[in-house]
Amino acid sequence: MSTYLASTRHPWPCFLFLLPLLAAYEGGVLWLGGDQSARLRNGADAWLRWAFDVFGAGHVLVAPAVVLCVMLVWSWWKWADRPEDPITAWFGMAFESVLFAIGLWQFSRNFGPIIDGLGIKFQITVQTAPVGQILTFIGAGIYEEVLFRLGLFGGLVVLLRVLRVPKVLAVLLAACAAAVAFAAAHHIGPYGEPMRADYFVFRTAAGLYFTVLFVARGFGIAVGAHAGYDVLVGVVVG
Repeated sequence: MSTYLASTRHPWPCFLFLLPLLAAYEGGVLWLGGDQSARLRNGADAWLRWAFDVFGAGHVLVAPAVVLCVMLVWSWWKWADRPEDPITAWFGMAFESVLFAIGLWQFSRNFGPIIDGLGIKFQITVQTAPVGQILTFIGAGIYEEVLFRLGLFGGLVVLLRVLRVPKVLAVLLAACAAAVAFAAAHHIGPYGEPMRADYFVFRTAAGLYFTVLFVARGFGIAVGAHAGYDVLVGVVVG
């Protein structure tokens, strides 16, 4: 068990876990959207592609290629410590992702009384997505975790440690900053939602939840849980 718990945090099993999810998302968006596939891109994916486009790298495959290259370089860096049985780890990661997705979904369904105690009325509107578009929700789990957990959280921890901030404090500060940024990003830009205190508080809590998964269980499980939660919200009413 200890070997499995460590293996899910290694970048090589995470890469193998991420690869089919990324292929399903990118293929699904192109299949569903065709020439208008950009309209199906989720926020974090659209932001990354906009940034690449600014620097003249606007090809549709640039964003997934960069993500995969980062994971491959990370795997190469840690290759000596790679687990001997990544396939077993892959199935375990899939199982854990489902459990953690259901856990967050159940928390969201019971979040009203908690936030009401803070004096904020929680009124969530549930909209069931067409079955064909459920595939695109996987993109949020991938690119938002790349941006906010792997990039922002990880980068802030490194920066704070360089500034000689104690490790525990650096992790806590980075986790809070990444969670708040994750929540705020949903209300910024032309595709952002109107600011709502209940959504902001819940998404901040969700951001902390995904950060805990990222630190304790690894990047792959954080991606899987995020994607699984988004699919549950899109499929299940109430």
